[in-house]
Amino acid sequence: MLRSVIGRQWRCSATFQWCAMFQPFGGEVGKTGMSTATTTRTSQAHEQQQQQEIHKIDEEVSRLLALKAKLGGDAPVNQKFTLKTPKGTRDYAPQQMTLRQGVLDKIVQVFKRHGGEAIDTPVFELKEVLTGKYGEDSKLIYDLKDQGGEILSMRYDLTVPLARYLAMNKISSIKRYHIAKVYRRDNPAMTRGRYREFYQCDFDIAGTYDPMIADAECVKIVAEILDTLDLGEYVIKLNHRQLLDGMFEACGVPADNFRAICSAVDKLDKSPWEDVRKEMVEEKGLDGSTADKIGEYVRLSGGTELVEKLLADPKLKAVPNAVKGLEGMQLLLKYCSLLGLEKAISFDLSLARGLDYYTGVIYECVLKTEPPLSLPTTPIKTSAQNGGEQQEQQGGGGIVGSVAGGGRYDNLVGMFDPRGKAVPCVGVSIGVERIFSVLEAKFAASKVKLRTNDVEVYVASAHKGLHEQRLRVLNQLWQAGVKAEHSYKLNPKLLAQLQHCEENQIPLAIILGDAELSQGVVKLREVVTRQEASIKLDELAEEIIKRRAKD
Repeated sequence: MLRSVIGRQWRCSATFQWCAMFQPFGGEVGKTGMSTATTTRTSQAHEQQQQQEIHKIDEEVSRLLALKAKLGGDAPVNQKFTLKTPKGTRDYAPQQMTLRQGVLDKIVQVFKRHGGEAIDTPVFELKEVLTGKYGEDSKLIYDLKDQGGEILSMRYDLTVPLARYLAMNKISSIKRYHIAKVYRRDNPAMTRGRYREFYQCDFDIAGTYDPMIADAECVKIVAEILDTLDLGEYVIKLNHRQLLDGMFEACGVPADNFRAICSAVDKLDKSPWEDVRKEMVEEKGLDGSTADKIGEYVRLSGGTELVEKLLADPKLKAVPNAVKGLEGMQLLLKYCSLLGLEKAISFDLSLARGLDYYTGVIYECVLKTEPPLSLPTTPIKTSAQNGGEQQEQQGGGGIVGSVAGGGRYDNLVGMFDPRGKAVPCVGVSIGVERIFSVLEAKFAASKVKLRTNDVEVYVASAHKGLHEQRLRVLNQLWQAGVKAEHSYKLNPKLLAQLQHCEENQIPLAIILGDAELSQGVVKLREVVTRQEASIKLDELAEEIIKRRAKD
């Protein structure tokens, strides 16, 4: 098509130039008696002009052909490319999806037990909605190209979209849960469940309520989910953002440096104090003696006795923010005790959580004995951010970090409201990808094969010519709500059909035969025990439902 268009353009241009070259000879020569020399010069001038126009057309054709090649044109038939998922992402096989869905179902049951309602929001937001909410982590937001005048970014978490949703719809009270994918331009650690595309499972309580009641329920939800998933012993670390700010003030940190120092403290779960102190002094510009004062506090952890000790601390007593934070922690620990959480929680001053929008209590859950991950290793070559090559592992050795976290954010909704109306919120996010990593490792070690389908019965034929009867039986079962399947071959071998049942852990098989069908019955076989019984066709669905109800 491109060559056709170019050809038409060239012919039209050439015709126009040819007519233009000879047009003067139709009138002006006869009228004025122009000399032969003048006519020759005019002809040469027009011929030169025609050559210039043809040259321009050739250049334009070359430019368009080059553009076509750049845009792709016709791809080579045997073009080779690397088959891989993008960095920080992965595929999930049926067994992995079965495991994941089981985890998500258990989490949703806990959310619903506490009165949660489900919502969903777009996978991308206006960039201005997301920027300025995540502190130093804002650099991890995925930006999209301009789409029709809107500057968009992929959502970084589910909390900021919730705040936008509440402000936009004028909602002042809701108890919602949201399970969806989020995107972060992070440096992935596949073996530890850290990806660039991953699921978050959030539960949030929005509304104006008395202090720490909703906060304590969120901590309880974390404990219930961890107990349900049976991941082993865990601890839920608790702290208060006002206490952190008060502690920084008491230690002499400038107010404009609070968030930066808080971000450094947040790394104590991954780095030793010496490294965090070095970052505070060398990168954040904090005085060494001030950093040492902070170090005395952030290495403390305990329970109500630690709260009482800090309330008596002369430096903290002089800072109102610190006192408010400690009083809040005292009340939270009391409510958590009433909910039976004494053994599961710890007041930990090293907990900071670096996101800027937290205003009150913060919490994070970690496994006490972090299981080594021993998933099969699949090295994948990926381009590093600096343009080099690195080996990225899917599986392999490693340990899992925190498996849940959250806190109170009372001012986030007000950032989106035109009048600045605040809606107090508190919530928790379950780190399901890290939980999946732990459970996948467990199943890989146990070599247990997960069942990946819900088929209750397989309709088999004992010999040829029964495919139409199989379809009639299948239709009868499906209409009764029974999960059933059969072979898509007209005349499959009976042994192959029964092997399919065993390999896919299908519990029952119906075996059709001419002799049985002539009597209006079929054989119903238990695949594991291989016991068989003759069942009337019109009672078949009822019998299967009855047997499955016993399992």
